[in-house]
Amino acid sequence: MRVIEKVDLKQLYEIDDYLWIQETVKLLKEKQFNELDLSNLIEELEDLGSEKKYTVKSLLQQIIRHLLLIQYWDNERERNYAHWESEVISFRDQINDRMTKNFYNYLGENINKIYQNARKYVKAKSRLDTFPLECPYTLDQLLDEDWFPPVNNNE
Repeated sequence: MRVIEKVDLKQLYEIDDYLWIQETVKLLKEKQFNELDLSNLIEELEDLGSEKKYTVKSLLQQIIRHLLLIQYWDNERERNYAHWESEVISFRDQINDRMTKNFYNYLGENINKIYQNARKYVKAKSRLDTFPLECPYTLDQLLDEDWFPPVNNNE
């Protein structure tokens, strides 16, 4: 007969965080709340929330980058339009799968900062300085799977 030692979750967390998660889920399902490693559980939940928020912010920034390239980088549009368009479609699919009311509100509150970061990237990539100083797109337009901006023809 094998004796199974009681797992010290705090030690397990330091050794194998995936196994720690499995043990924590097991304890939660069995309603053994007194056995939980609450300090690390709280930290993991906070990290999970931050990671999800970072993911939707990053996806929105990618959408903005590609829409700006589509709309303003005239010299590369013919060669790259299909790629940029497909990237926007992919990023929108990913962000809309993750979207919640809280994330929508967060993105709306931070759209200007997200736009400035996207603008800085496309300026460096294209070597152009023709991008609007303020975000020319609404959050609803950015998330709308069928919406694309009109194309500038500055050439």
